[in-house]
Amino acid sequence: MIGRICVSQLQDLVMAYRERFDKSNFIQNLLLDNLLLVDIYNRAKKLHIASERNRVVFIIETRHEKDTESMEVLRNMFSDEEGHFITEVDEKSIILVQELEAGGDNYEDIEETASSIRDTLNTEAMTDVRVAAGTIIHDISQVSRSYKEARMALNVGKIFYNAERVHMYNKLGIGRLIYQLPESLCRMFIREVFTKQQPDTFDEETLQTINMFFDNSLNVSETARQLFVHRNTLVYRLEKLDKSTGLDIRKFDDALTFKIALMVESYLHYLDNTAS
Repeated sequence: MIGRICVSQLQDLVMAYRERFDKSNFIQNLLLDNLLLVDIYNRAKKLHIASERNRVVFIIETRHEKDTESMEVLRNMFSDEEGHFITEVDEKSIILVQELEAGGDNYEDIEETASSIRDTLNTEAMTDVRVAAGTIIHDISQVSRSYKEARMALNVGKIFYNAERVHMYNKLGIGRLIYQLPESLCRMFIREVFTKQQPDTFDEETLQTINMFFDNSLNVSETARQLFVHRNTLVYRLEKLDKSTGLDIRKFDDALTFKIALMVESYLHYLDNTAS
């Protein structure tokens, strides 16, 4: 009798493990566009996965490869029984396909969830992660689209908004446009804007002044206060920048051109580092 009970329990465990493995394999192939449309619905039905549900894909990029501790924390946060799926597609990314509650199409809630993931992993797994989210999808066949959006959000975030740790696809702003421009067009733009001094030759003090000036909406007095310098000192720095670049960032049009040019320069650095 004890033997039969043990065998029964082992069979249940094997079936549960196999089902989890099959679902994980299905989600991985779904994310990577490795399935035909008809196969998606057939396999989803066999695995008892609802086709029509509101879902969103998160990418959690960890600092270490095969971060099993972070994976376990996420499994505790998002149970398979609630319709969520957690899997991996590369060494440093954990993928969460979250099933949203009925009517759950609020991007503020999704951003809050992303922040919660970051904070929980920081506290419990003692690791700093980046979290990116795609847009909401309504059918199982659209999971790959949300995943690609999350991947773009992660890449764009690292290039243009590196200080942030949560990146939403629907909040990428001008970074999204620059990311999709041809490299040749970007290099031409940089040559047109910076005819005198190139941005990669700016010293640390100049870069700090520029960034602080932009952060304070071109307000000279507030920027000088935060830099702990006299207002005239800041004006001198800005005039010196004007002479070296031909752009007076105290004027809105020049400031806009300068800001975009710095973002394009960051994108080109990213392309150069990727190529090497």
